[in-house]
Amino acid sequence: MAKKREQIVAIDLGSNKTKAVFLQRKADKLTLAGFLMLDAPVYERTLSVGVLSEHLRAITHTLGAKCKHVCLVSGVADSILRHADVPMVPLSDLRTMVKFGTKNYLQQDMPDYVFDCQLLASSCEAAKPEPGKGPPKVKSIVGGAKKQFVDDLQAAAKGAGLVAEVITTGLIAPANAFETAMPDIFSKEIVALVDFGYRNSTISILLNGELLLSRVVGYGAAKFTAGVGESLGITTAEAENLKTNMTPDVESTIQPLLTPLGRELRASIDFFEHQQDKTVSQVYFSGGSSRSEPIVNALQSELLVPCKSWNAAAGLALALPPQQMGELEQVAPQLAVAIGGAVTALS
Repeated sequence: MAKKREQIVAIDLGSNKTKAVFLQRKADKLTLAGFLMLDAPVYERTLSVGVLSEHLRAITHTLGAKCKHVCLVSGVADSILRHADVPMVPLSDLRTMVKFGTKNYLQQDMPDYVFDCQLLASSCEAAKPEPGKGPPKVKSIVGGAKKQFVDDLQAAAKGAGLVAEVITTGLIAPANAFETAMPDIFSKEIVALVDFGYRNSTISILLNGELLLSRVVGYGAAKFTAGVGESLGITTAEAENLKTNMTPDVESTIQPLLTPLGRELRASIDFFEHQQDKTVSQVYFSGGSSRSEPIVNALQSELLVPCKSWNAAAGLALALPPQQMGELEQVAPQLAVAIGGAVTALS
């Protein structure tokens, strides 16, 4: 970006629901001026550029934002986020090194990918150059996606009359939203962020403001809802409604359904705690299923760590239309990825 934008529309391209937010910067304060959720386009294999263009056009029209600059946040199935030890060189050089050295830095061949990198500040501060040995190695976060996928996103935005100013991954977005919503906890504590998606969930672990672990877990709301429906002999739509209006008899059926997810999340936390010799103090949940207190409580019994859902819009000023003011508290956990993308674009 040539200069900092004053406003951005960020669009979270989820596999079931597309979430979008309109953020503005006013007097150094980020303001939420609108949000929406639409059903994601239905497609069999690959989403075509034309269909995505129409979808983006419908989003911006419904949102009513005059802003043409958008941040597109890819789903976790379409992007990667890895930690890597890399030389401490300028980021433009580092991107090229990673692109042509994925086997060395990411332990697998990844042709036709584009990458971006972020060096971890604590690692850079501790690095000590040694004469004659080249730049020291530091820890970094590497995000990437297939070039064709990125090109298609740009083409779809252009077809909708928009400019894809930022393309980022949903794997990094919750951490960026959390920094804005809970800055003290973000910078001073060790927490895990779990985003409950439709097909996949993600876990990110933050240590004093740095993202030190990020992992995708192949268990999402679709699998849980199908399990509830099968257990109770009801339709998927009825099972979906029960998640936020759960009766005591339904609550007794959810624990075994969430055990696989709880075990995967606990394994990630155990790995982090063993590697860092530090303890995760709290787990914060976002995503649609995080609105259900019984679901969060069931996962807390698996994780053995205090768990709660969080409001991704907590750190934002509000300039919403009247009809959306009452809705925000209910939907805010589902907007974490979109808000994180918008924060990234306006930082």
